[in-house]
Amino acid sequence: MSIHSEARIHPSSVIEDGATIGAGCVIGPFCTVGPDVRLAERVELISHVAVAGHTEVGNDTRIWPFASIGHQPQDLKYRGEATRLVIGARNMIREHVTMNPGTEGGGGVTRVGDGGLFMVAVHIGHDCIVGDGVVLANNATLGGHVQMGDNVVMGGLSAVHQWCRVGRGAMIGGVSGVVNDVIPHGLVTGDRARLHGLNLVGLKRRGVPRDELNALRAAYKALFVDGEGPLADRARAVSDAWPEHALVAEIAGFILADSSRSFCTP
Repeated sequence: MSIHSEARIHPSSVIEDGATIGAGCVIGPFCTVGPDVRLAERVELISHVAVAGHTEVGNDTRIWPFASIGHQPQDLKYRGEATRLVIGARNMIREHVTMNPGTEGGGGVTRVGDGGLFMVAVHIGHDCIVGDGVVLANNATLGGHVQMGDNVVMGGLSAVHQWCRVGRGAMIGGVSGVVNDVIPHGLVTGDRARLHGLNLVGLKRRGVPRDELNALRAAYKALFVDGEGPLADRARAVSDAWPEHALVAEIAGFILADSSRSFCTP
């Protein structure tokens, strides 16, 4: 066990032999930290937090009461293999959040990026890859193997089906069931979520220039409103039509990439 001298640990908490606790960590009352857990500098477990498995938590991440981090994945194929959960820096992980490690069949690791906000009762399933700066509202759920890009916003009581991809900067409305891939910067909502346009509010907040927004609007129209033929052919056409616009190329490349799912469409 390695506990830095500057860490503060409440006497009611249990730190198992083998755990690594970094400088400036604060572990409040009634927490448990497993033997293969590594907490980086200034991680705070507020109280009643359970961190288990081969789990790494990055600098300045805060975890609120009753979160369950790194426990056995909810996969019947799991047989106790030493898979991992890697959580980045500066995350806010609120009450009752669950994050599971990977499985042997999914690559063996679940990764969560930096600077995310995971509100009450969010679930991150096994083998998910979650980007930086995401916001998942209360009771949002990611099934296993989901890939989620940076700066995604996901509304409360929504869920993403296993193996789906959610592109960078997308927004998922509350109480939505996402069963297909969501294009980067797309806006989807609905019981079985449909594409309702671009996440223009998010794009404007990130300072995307007007000419880039206009190109995105035109490309979206060509892809999903006026276009004919297979979606892949339309994606190649818009990529050729707006080669100088990186966000258009990002959406086209996302559509043309390999995936086991179809796409959310209007």
